[in-house]
Amino acid sequence: MSIREEARHVEIEPVSGNGTTGAAPTSAVLRATAPRPVPKRAGLDDPRLYFNRELSWLDFNWRVLHQALDTRTPLLERVRFLAITASNLDEFFRKRVGGLKRQVAAGVHKLSPDGRTPAEQLELISLAVRPMYKTLTETWEQTLKPLLRDKARIHIRDYATLNRRQKERLHKYFMANFFPVLTPLAVDPGHPFPFISNLSLSLAVTLRHPKRRTEHFARLKVPTNRGRWIALDEPGHFVPIEQVIANNAHELFRGMEIVSVHPFRITRNADVRRDEEEADDLIEMISDELRERRFAKVVRAEVDARMTDEIRSLLMRELDLKEEDLYDVEGQIDLTDTFWLADLDYPEHKYEPWEPVIPTRLLHEGEAKDRPNIFAVIRNDDLLVHHPYESFRASTQRFIEEAAEDPKVVAIKQTLYRTSDESPVVDALIRAAESGKQVAVLVEVKARFDEQNNIEWGQILEKSGVHVTYGLVGLKTHTKTTLVIREEDEGLRAYCHIGTGNYNPKTARLYTDFGLLTCDPDLGFDLINLFHYLTGYSPEQHYRKLVVAPRDMRKTFLRLVRGEVANQKKHGNGRIIAKMNALDDIEMIQELYRASKAGVQVDLIIRGHCRLRPGLPKFSENIRVISILGRFLEHSRIYFFGNNEDPRLFIGSADWMRRNLDDRVEAVVEVEKPLLKARLIRTLRFAMADRRTAWDLHPDGRYVLRMPSKPEEEIGFQEILMRRARNRTLRADTPWDID
Repeated sequence: MSIREEARHVEIEPVSGNGTTGAAPTSAVLRATAPRPVPKRAGLDDPRLYFNRELSWLDFNWRVLHQALDTRTPLLERVRFLAITASNLDEFFRKRVGGLKRQVAAGVHKLSPDGRTPAEQLELISLAVRPMYKTLTETWEQTLKPLLRDKARIHIRDYATLNRRQKERLHKYFMANFFPVLTPLAVDPGHPFPFISNLSLSLAVTLRHPKRRTEHFARLKVPTNRGRWIALDEPGHFVPIEQVIANNAHELFRGMEIVSVHPFRITRNADVRRDEEEADDLIEMISDELRERRFAKVVRAEVDARMTDEIRSLLMRELDLKEEDLYDVEGQIDLTDTFWLADLDYPEHKYEPWEPVIPTRLLHEGEAKDRPNIFAVIRNDDLLVHHPYESFRASTQRFIEEAAEDPKVVAIKQTLYRTSDESPVVDALIRAAESGKQVAVLVEVKARFDEQNNIEWGQILEKSGVHVTYGLVGLKTHTKTTLVIREEDEGLRAYCHIGTGNYNPKTARLYTDFGLLTCDPDLGFDLINLFHYLTGYSPEQHYRKLVVAPRDMRKTFLRLVRGEVANQKKHGNGRIIAKMNALDDIEMIQELYRASKAGVQVDLIIRGHCRLRPGLPKFSENIRVISILGRFLEHSRIYFFGNNEDPRLFIGSADWMRRNLDDRVEAVVEVEKPLLKARLIRTLRFAMADRRTAWDLHPDGRYVLRMPSKPEEEIGFQEILMRRARNRTLRADTPWDID
């Protein structure tokens, strides 16, 4: 019996968007977002064949939130998933809601692939998000806070529950730490409404003059830069900073009566776009954009549910918001600050610590002075590394650091999309340049929310003698590639790293990613040409093996899908498996629909949003979609094509999204060595067999969490890979057995 036939599902009531399972919805949400039946003779451009991208993303966030609801998750990890859900929601409003609002303001009426206008999508988002807010807050206030108190002895106290001695101590703390810093900003004819920065927590204070009995409004910005939580004198007891300020606000408004104090928080649009062709200096344009983002239009206000109508009206008027832009919160506003609590040192309430292992072929590191360097290992055979199961530091980082120190290395070239604040990768590049090596780095200054960080890194690299390029006009460079040129007895040899993730040691411990280390001459030739394209004027490049977007990637993937249709017609064995972060490209989805109609079996492992509707008779009945969420963020992209029992496998930086295929420089490489192919196939096989962390997407949009039916099925996909990494069992008994 197949995995799908055996799977025993537990379904929770669908909540939002396309019908994710997770918590109880309102009937209005279900009516508004229910997928529509598809006529059997519908064309492939029929909007009923597609889920809405925004609602599908909200479905994904419900799956994240479910990790906070799941009692199988360790307590502090549940708190962490709660914070991740809230942080995701912030980014969604900044990027997606902000972009839709700009479209509405510009009079855009173009329909989305699922047949909705920008205004209609905003209305559905507003409907769908409110149950998420309710569940977020209730999970924190009614479930996690009591569990923290009872299980971990972490007490999140309300100011009203404190005794007199504690309140007196906090008053002294307030006078010493906040009174000199806070700036009350009155609003009246002589004082205009103050600018409120993005994602800042504020207090709306209503005041009354004791003699004139007139009421006034003032705003206080809560200074959370030193933390959200104030420790009490009892170990493990904390109180939120805004409550301390609110209950001592009379010190800031002496001579006035405090009528009410209500917290609120605003979100500004991050979807600020400019015509890059008109920018003489890309760096100057990006820096201007960062400033503009700070002053961008407000797209959301989260407000205390008890806030008076008068203050609500004032905020809507001054911030240019409508009623639907206000989101009531019955508890703590901004749960992203619970990240701090999740990081507290209570190991018994966290996942068992995981230390990435050193890849088997690199285990000799440090054992002898004459140990082979990493270049000798790569010359012996290609090396496939899988983070965070295998150490980034001992593999990819080592590759770059050895290149920086090796006197035989003459040049290093790298694309830098995101990296850590204290980056050993950047340090190695600086050392290489200072030692006289040719070092060229493409720093992508349009990496969303990392622009400022990347500009600073670029300037530091330039001062060290690195040749820095700041991206291509009109394209975002998202590829993850490093090229090392080494002088050897036979002449110059190119060593390559092509990966699915960023050169970031911190996220390499949290995100799952593959990387290929190789000295294949054809791939070396291709990377040399790719960097010529990225840093110079060489638009007409040709590649032997590397698949590069936007030049070749779309047509390559389309050709591979069509090849499986041909295999199905000729041999009856058409097979496609694709693992990625998101799927929204309409042309690729239509090609998958055609493949399904021809009988090709298609399995999609998609962590995030998905526009494709699986399981539709006549259209996608041979397509299955699952989403896996666990302790690590699934970030790797793997593409499998059956090729008549001689599988072809690819890894790289690109999802099947329009932006990846058309608007970014991406690179995907075919993995050709049999053992490495077998390892990728095992990874896909384990993912599809998962019954602990996998969610099945149904034709009506419901995501249903699989539940184990046997004790051995309690071990999820990521746990299996962790155990295999520990045991270093890298060989498969049946490497081509994909089902």
